[in-house]
Amino acid sequence: MSQDNGLFIYGIVPSDVEPTADAEGVGSPPGEVSAVRHGELAALVSAVGLDEPLGRPADLTAYERLLDGTAEVAPVLPVRFGTVVTGEDAVADLLDAHHDRFAAALDEFEDRVQYTVHGRFDEPEFIGGMLAANRDAAALADQVRGRTEAQSREQRIRLGEMISQAVELRRESENRDLIDAVGRYAEVDAVRPPSHEMDAVRVAFLVAGDHEDEFIRAVEDFAEQRRELIRMRLIGPLAPYDFVSAHQLAE
Repeated sequence: MSQDNGLFIYGIVPSDVEPTADAEGVGSPPGEVSAVRHGELAALVSAVGLDEPLGRPADLTAYERLLDGTAEVAPVLPVRFGTVVTGEDAVADLLDAHHDRFAAALDEFEDRVQYTVHGRFDEPEFIGGMLAANRDAAALADQVRGRTEAQSREQRIRLGEMISQAVELRRESENRDLIDAVGRYAEVDAVRPPSHEMDAVRVAFLVAGDHEDEFIRAVEDFAEQRRELIRMRLIGPLAPYDFVSAHQLAE
C-alpha cells in the first residue's frame, strides 16, 4: 500500500464473510471493498487517500449501504464512520487486541437487525389540537393573529415555548406507547434524540429474524392508529448502529 493511502474500516464481521464483487466503498472514485482476516474475525475495509476529505453525503451513503447490506446476511459490528488506519497490519493488531470481545458481540447480533421507527407530527394538525385543548395557548394565538412580528414578539415567544413543551411531552408519551405496542417483538430498544423539533417518535429496535414479520405488522398497526396526526416511517433492516456502543472503536 502506498504511504499516501490508508484503510477505511467499515465494520467487524465473522472471518467467513466475503464482500460482494460489486461492493463500493467511500471516496471518489469509490474504493474497492475487501476483508482483512485475523482468527475468527475480519474487518471490511477499502483504501483511501490519507489526505482525502471524507464526510460527503455520498461517503456516508456508501458506508451505510455496505453495512446494511452486510447485516442482512451476517452479523456485523459497525465501526465509527471515518475510522482510518495505516494498513493491514494495523487492522490485524486491532482485531487481535479485541478478538474475544468482538467475537462475543458478533454472537449476540447473529440473525438480528436494527429497525428504526421515526415519526413526525403533522404541524398544523398538532397545533390545532393543542390550541383546542389549551385556553391560554389559544388566547396567545388570538393575540398574535393579524399582528406583525414586531407588535406581537412577546406573545409569539410565549406561544412558541408552549408549543415546544407540548411537543416534548407528547413525544415522550408516543415513544413510550410505541415501545409498549411493539417492544415485545424486539430484543432491546433505544430511544433516540429527536432530529427535528416536530419529531413524534424516534426509537431503534433490535429485532430477531423470526420476529421481523410480527414486528413490522405491529409498527404498521401503531402507525395506522395515528395516521391523521403522525407521518410514520419504518427504516430498516439496518446494521445495529444503536446497539454496539460497548463494542465500537472509540478512535
